[in-house]
Amino acid sequence: MIAIIGVLVGLLLPAVQAAREAARRMSCSNNFKQIGLGIHNYHSAYNRLPKHKTGTGLDPITPNWWIWSPNTNQSQLSAWVGVTPFIEQQALWDEMSRSLGQELGPNGDRIPKVPSWTAFGPKPSFHVSFRYPPAMTEIPTLRCPSDPGYGIPSQGRTNYAVCLGDSFAKAETGPMNHALVQTNTDSQLSRAGQRGAFVAHSSMRFRDITDGLSNTIIAGEITTDLGDRDIRTQAARQQVGVKANPSICESNGSIDPSRPKFWAESTTLFSDWDSGSIYGRGYQWMNGETFHSAMFTITPPNSAACWQDDWPGQEGVAPPSSRHQGGCHVLMGDGAVVFITDSIESGDPNAHMVEYGQSGKSAPGQKSPYGLWGALGTRASHEIVDQPLN
Repeated sequence: MIAIIGVLVGLLLPAVQAAREAARRMSCSNNFKQIGLGIHNYHSAYNRLPKHKTGTGLDPITPNWWIWSPNTNQSQLSAWVGVTPFIEQQALWDEMSRSLGQELGPNGDRIPKVPSWTAFGPKPSFHVSFRYPPAMTEIPTLRCPSDPGYGIPSQGRTNYAVCLGDSFAKAETGPMNHALVQTNTDSQLSRAGQRGAFVAHSSMRFRDITDGLSNTIIAGEITTDLGDRDIRTQAARQQVGVKANPSICESNGSIDPSRPKFWAESTTLFSDWDSGSIYGRGYQWMNGETFHSAMFTITPPNSAACWQDDWPGQEGVAPPSSRHQGGCHVLMGDGAVVFITDSIESGDPNAHMVEYGQSGKSAPGQKSPYGLWGALGTRASHEIVDQPLN
């Protein structure tokens, strides 16, 4: 009898676990649908998409956006900040949109702050945002139940990221320079390389997506970091070559051959140059930097994150990812949520990404060098999507 019970438990337990994951995955998809509805309602209200990298502008006393300021957030907020009133977070929006005379103390309780935070708080960072209450808020709609990450050293986590297209050329500032001034040169570089539904510091509209809303990814799922050297949630640091070969981190020995989902112990990971903390994917829902709240359709879902520079918004491959088996969810422009498998046709993973000054298949205006996957990430490259995604 005991043996029979043991066999039954052994047979039923995997089925129960699979059923629970199926429920979590459905909840994850439903959250994404709510986000999609929120984006559409935002567009209906303002005739534009929520801006990626937005906020209270550059502090007049600082020459560049990367310098922290107590007076503004240097326009580094994620698109999710603008969406909050449309995903049933009106109270959080009200708290962010006015000066706030409270901060979080060492024990996580709110204590008075003098002077008060300015509207929409400080520039998101590891140094200050732990004290700004909205930055530490976990928004249920932005979390996927399949992801177990929570708590410090992260702030409020997000499992969803806006899509910046199939190239990270000029992804950090879009048509702006580092003083947040739009210039002809920066605009030309951004127009050539930034081909996704969202562009940093730019007001994008559905009318810009001429490839068709149902054929264009506007956001993707990301899994958050657990501090375990996962190739999807922590990035290998490369000095050069990522733009020319987006798969370089997967082919140069950076990954542990005995554990192909994790970085080797000898691999240098991408870290905050100021504090020395290892950056974790999805750690800051308010932060508009690429590593925290954006994704690309360069390498397939659940492939390695690979960074070339020293800042979370600069040159790095940031694919979508998930804790689901075999793929991840993406949000299409028409509001549909689609599960994309890791094996989606993705062209030449070693091809130089599209960028101003390149020639051949990497020249501006060419179709994506990353096959169907890259084509789904571009808004107006006129690729033909001739196969069902489900």
